[in-house]
Amino acid sequence: MSAESAAAPRQDFGSSERMLAFVESLDLPEFQKDMLRHRWLNQVGWMSRQATKARRRYLWIRVPVVIGGVAIPGLVTILLSAQPGDTIGWLGPITVNSIRFLTFLTSLGVAMLAALEEVLHYGDRWKHYRRTAELLKTLGWQYLMLNGTFRRYRTHGDAFRAFTERVEDVINEDVEGYLGSVAVEARGENRQEIIA
Repeated sequence: MSAESAAAPRQDFGSSERMLAFVESLDLPEFQKDMLRHRWLNQVGWMSRQATKARRRYLWIRVPVVIGGVAIPGLVTILLSAQPGDTIGWLGPITVNSIRFLTFLTSLGVAMLAALEEVLHYGDRWKHYRRTAELLKTLGWQYLMLNGTFRRYRTHGDAFRAFTERVEDVINEDVEGYLGSVAVEARGENRQEIIA
């Protein structure tokens, strides 16, 4: 096995593993590699995990809301077209009261889940974390390849300072954006309390 193929990262690694392999192969002092691993790569992983978690939660709330929202008009139509009596003939042994109860539960469930999503904003969180994770990844790949923003630098050592400054800018923008959205929500809630 040649030294070149031994240093090259395996192609089946996940993105973070590939980036870590590239970081390890850079001609940088151990302190700078440590900074790349523990500040930049750690943030990429954390943001990606948060995005995945928020997406999963968003879908667990959103999918039942959509399905329930589609089902409610159908259930109401069945109730409106039901003949007086205990059962709906074409649905077999299902009673009108069962359909009423199912319609009520579905409506209640949709309303509760929609309210929960409005409060927790999992969809917004998912987009927020995914955007930041992808910005950090893009920035990292540009640094590792010395292209894009870092094409004017000859070595990774020369580009290190500019890279860490850009990483901190992205992280600060992420924090300010998140805190800004929390402040906007708080102002909106305060206005509603004043109006009430």
